[in-house]
Amino acid sequence: MCLLLGASGVGKTLLVKRLQTILQHRRGDAGDWSAWGAVGAPGVTRTRGRRSSWECVGVALGSGEGAWGCWGRPGAVWPVPASSVLFGVLDFPAQLSSQDGKGDLGDPPATRPTVGTNLTDIVAHRKITIRELGGCMGPIWSSYYGNCHSLLFMMDASNPTQLSASCVQLLGLLSAEPLAEASVLILFNKIDLPCYMTTEEMKSLIRLPDIIACAKQSITMAEVSARKGTGLAGVLRWLQDTHRTSS
Repeated sequence: MCLLLGASGVGKTLLVKRLQTILQHRRGDAGDWSAWGAVGAPGVTRTRGRRSSWECVGVALGSGEGAWGCWGRPGAVWPVPASSVLFGVLDFPAQLSSQDGKGDLGDPPATRPTVGTNLTDIVAHRKITIRELGGCMGPIWSSYYGNCHSLLFMMDASNPTQLSASCVQLLGLLSAEPLAEASVLILFNKIDLPCYMTTEEMKSLIRLPDIIACAKQSITMAEVSARKGTGLAGVLRWLQDTHRTSS
């Protein structure tokens, strides 16, 4: 279970919708190759190409009739004769750059402030359940800490007036005993807005290095734009790595 927490209006619901969209795009791209090449040279030969956001590779071992290679997509790779190999998919697609956004993900879907709890399953090599809790439910967040393997905590990088309240919430989460073993990813959202604060500014204002030094949890930080998709591939990668060995 992954908890998604943050003050009201930071963009939690849009984040989840965007993650789902990115995964849908990846599944769609997996079956449509516009790049291809030959493999089968002696030894190990790799030929590379691209299809949208997917990174592709073909591998052949040996030569002649006895050569063989691999083909497949994430989580499913099969040995086949080298003559049949075109491309396989690497474990993870290329990370979205700051230029990726509307052209790849479309217009942002309409969202409403979460006043309860939303459960969403995403599949990034395995099923990960994200439980989003509304910011107005802050006083009872602790009721949902059980079975939490990871924590996504969102902050609005464009709203300095909300920063102190978000810092108090973060301190409460990090000091909660049920979350002592959880991995934490702090997301500074809305970096697409012209008035956003940089990570260094926010770290200084809330003394984040001191908070991290005193915390029991493993804490990672990232700048993202849920609206344009910037940094969201990194969020998926973090979720995948964090939940790789979870039960």
